[in-house]
Amino acid sequence: MLIVMEGAVMCFVLLLTCVIGIANGPAGLVVLYEQNVQDRAVELGLTTKKRIRRNFVLACIALFVPSLILPPLMVYGVNGASGFWAPFWQMTVIQWIAGLFDRFFIDWYWVGRTKAWLIPGTEDLMPYIPVPVCVRKWMGTIFVYPILSAVVAGIGLLV
Repeated sequence: MLIVMEGAVMCFVLLLTCVIGIANGPAGLVVLYEQNVQDRAVELGLTTKKRIRRNFVLACIALFVPSLILPPLMVYGVNGASGFWAPFWQMTVIQWIAGLFDRFFIDWYWVGRTKAWLIPGTEDLMPYIPVPVCVRKWMGTIFVYPILSAVVAGIGLLV
């Protein structure tokens, strides 16, 4: 049950990052869209290439730093896991919960089925998450999170 709650914490961090990122309009996180949408947003004057580069750095920090720091803190600090397998599986489950939230709620529902992420003037470029990108995101969720968890658990053995 604790791991599910920790996965929910990761979901909340992701949701909060997205809410803050699009608070002044979805062009704030156009960095998460495909290049053609980014280019159109610049053409429409909704953002600049410089702002996209800055927001890319901020988005990476906001999305990846918590993913690298919070699961180990929760698994080692809160759960008291040790060795390799217990931390590996706990971090993998936490990351999968957040990944499933991202794939289903953020990508499929929020971006794909609501107007919250709609950038006016780019409707012809929808869907914003094309099938090949969706497949890559699913593959990342399924395979990269366990690899990341294995690396962190391996480092945990050395520390």
